[in-house]
Amino acid sequence: MTHDDLLNTVENLENRILGETGTARLAMRPEFIRLLDHMRKTGAAVPGRFRRLEATLCEEAVEEMFDNMPV
Repeated sequence: MTHDDLLNTVENLENRILGETGTARLAMRPEFIRLLDHMRKTGAAVPGRFRRLEATLCEEAVEEMFDNMPV
């Protein structure tokens, strides 16, 4: 996969994530993180908007874990 192909794939996934909410959005998180990790391992620069979305998804996943804890 070329750098441009990878960037297009991540951008398409980013758009899908931004168009979803809740569980559907979090379900795409592992693939998004995997693609960003691949970008980092190949030495490609990860745009700030991808890093921000990654952080947001991680925060949402943590919140989801605590929302489901019995009280």
